[in-house]
Amino acid sequence: MVTSSAPGKVYLFGEHAVVYGEPAVPCAIERRARVTAEKRDAGLVVHAEDLQLDGFTVEYIDEGTDHPDVDAENSLLEAAMGYVNEAVKQVREAADAPQAGFEIWIESDIPLGAGLGSSAAVACAAIDAGCRELGVALAPEEIADRAYRVEAAVQDGEASRADTFCSAMGGAVRVEGDDCSRVEGVGNLPFVIGYDGGAGDTGELVAGVRALRAEYEFAADTVEAIGDVVREGESVLGTEDTETLGELMDFNHGLLAALGVSSRSLDTMVWAARDAGAIGAKLTGAGGGGCIVALDDTDAALTALRYTPGCDEAFRATLDTEGVRAE
Repeated sequence: MVTSSAPGKVYLFGEHAVVYGEPAVPCAIERRARVTAEKRDAGLVVHAEDLQLDGFTVEYIDEGTDHPDVDAENSLLEAAMGYVNEAVKQVREAADAPQAGFEIWIESDIPLGAGLGSSAAVACAAIDAGCRELGVALAPEEIADRAYRVEAAVQDGEASRADTFCSAMGGAVRVEGDDCSRVEGVGNLPFVIGYDGGAGDTGELVAGVRALRAEYEFAADTVEAIGDVVREGESVLGTEDTETLGELMDFNHGLLAALGVSSRSLDTMVWAARDAGAIGAKLTGAGGGGCIVALDDTDAALTALRYTPGCDEAFRATLDTEGVRAE
């Protein structure tokens, strides 16, 4: 029996545009998903009791099936099982053990579907734990690549490498297409996160941006403008110029809202944080609901979010410099 964990993330800049080859800068945060894997004779048993759902246990023998037969209306639950199933496929391939069976337990501090990289963290931790249980230790870069394949399979090819690379490597990272690297010299940014208690459908939101981009030239220009914001942000990341960093976060949120991926609750939290004096604030992740991230080295934004209607939870988040690891 082996337990591994991997961190969630927030986006400083670049979500959605990264799907089209523009750069993005996500940062790992000290909220983790933990996956325990134990070998069994055949099939797959999954226990997931802490994914911000009611908790579920699924057992099935995956003989030629693409995904487990889950009787649930919640698409997030179905997606969660898809990530686990695809991660197990990657473990079997990496360990050259196509018939390996597993019992898996998942615990997570990361709200599911809220824009904090829960699926990437679960995929990275599951691949690491499953491989270690079979006596194979993978480098973080290979875990990142295999976890990306997991997300691409579940999201019908619409995934980017940003979430999985960040979760596997930790710290702040830069992703542009297949070019992924750590960003060195980034100190502990004063992240404040607001969570509306909901979640967006990543696949649906990504598809919506794709349709908008195909129909309107200005939408394609908006995606490119997000890439310009990222490149400008890189020039001040790691310096003491947090004011410019915050302004660019504000720009990024406006561009994402123009693409239709924000929501009333996300906008309300963004403006509450800004009105309280946050250096910058924006949605993080696919949007549609979930989380916003603000920069504020005081308690003002945190307090304001806690009293904002529609904000279910507000908390500070520390940059996590460590990626996927065995516990």
